[in-house]
Amino acid sequence: MVIFSCHFAYAQQIQTSRLDSLFQILEENNRFMGSISVHVDGQEQYSKIVGYADVASKTKANRDSRYAIGSISKTFTAVMVLKAIENGLLAFEQTLDTFFPTISMAHEITIDHLLRHRSGIYNFTDQSSYLSWNTEPKTRNDMLAIIEKGGSEFEPGTRSAYSNSNYLLLSYILEDIHNQPFAEILEKEIITPLGLTHTSLGEETDVTRDFCNSYVYYGEWYTMSRTHPSITLGAGGIISTSDDLNIFSNAIFNGKLVKETSLNQMMNMNDTISGMSYGIGLFKAPFYELISYGHGGRVDGFYSRFFYFPQEKVSYTIVSNGLNYVLNDISVAVLSGVFDKPFALPDFSTSLSLSPEELEKYLGTYSSPELPIKITITKDGNTLVAQGTGQPSINLEAASEDVFKFERGGIIIEFNTQENFLILKQGGRALVLKRED
Repeated sequence: MVIFSCHFAYAQQIQTSRLDSLFQILEENNRFMGSISVHVDGQEQYSKIVGYADVASKTKANRDSRYAIGSISKTFTAVMVLKAIENGLLAFEQTLDTFFPTISMAHEITIDHLLRHRSGIYNFTDQSSYLSWNTEPKTRNDMLAIIEKGGSEFEPGTRSAYSNSNYLLLSYILEDIHNQPFAEILEKEIITPLGLTHTSLGEETDVTRDFCNSYVYYGEWYTMSRTHPSITLGAGGIISTSDDLNIFSNAIFNGKLVKETSLNQMMNMNDTISGMSYGIGLFKAPFYELISYGHGGRVDGFYSRFFYFPQEKVSYTIVSNGLNYVLNDISVAVLSGVFDKPFALPDFSTSLSLSPEELEKYLGTYSSPELPIKITITKDGNTLVAQGTGQPSINLEAASEDVFKFERGGIIIEFNTQENFLILKQGGRALVLKRED
């Protein structure tokens, strides 16, 4: 989330019509499909649903449409683990060897380490072959074998590194102490008490139960394959809606799920992951001078975010099944509309259209000693295409002469055709890659 520094007071009046215009522009330009919900003091004050649940059949998404929420699932899992600790079923200092003694350094890894991503356990989604098997069902033994083979990447407790393996193992531990499948524990501990009618662990039959397909945009929306929920469980396997997620986040911060001591543990943020402060199942996200807590998620073509502002009692959630824009820019615009700050509407009328012949001068393979992969530039009709070694290709959009962008990934590529190099810009970093002969 972007950080600003200035003073303002929260205004109850949401810029509804301007936000409506924002999402109309995004939809008309194939930039976003999904659902947005804003609650103030526990009541929904703004919502917007954009795009299709299924593009092929032209089935529009609606309030019942459900989206995979990816790593927001970790917040659900964290809450259930903390409830188990409150009830004496687990302890923060309990070590992993109680449950999985064959995991590397299990005798040193605690429940707290798993919750805070301080275990050092290899992240199974980093496996080079992951995308070759992630759509197939996996048993617990299958996944434990993968995690065990990955080993340990650092001494437990010495630092933090985000790992889906931590929360998958916590899912299995919950199953063991409750003697129930994860889906049933989720139902009992969170879904039923809060009345979350559109939330569940994903199933293979979800497509018949208002579950959206997810998409990637390459000139048109293409369906993405789906990660099997048996692989991710409480690390990323839950499906929900933006409204249900706001009910969930309100419940966390208003004493309906965990005790105040547990909430304080969640908000105790001594580590930094990807530049953001992290506690237990929550990241800290500033907006102007305000502070929110939440989590993000990404799986297949689904993207999601939720943020809760405790002082203002404002909760915001976005879930997407098709994104061709920068999700953070959408969130900043929505929150600006909620907190009565000015924001610009995007203008896509300036995009250039280049002929296949005009793209010829950019084609080739580019490399740099500072980058472990090469980038190959090709074309598909009048679209420039970039592909890193071993990575999926991305379609680039012409921003100006010799400058192309991949907005969703925050990537800008500037070509110098006279001297045969390109400059790759992403995340505040710029790299020069020379074209190979």
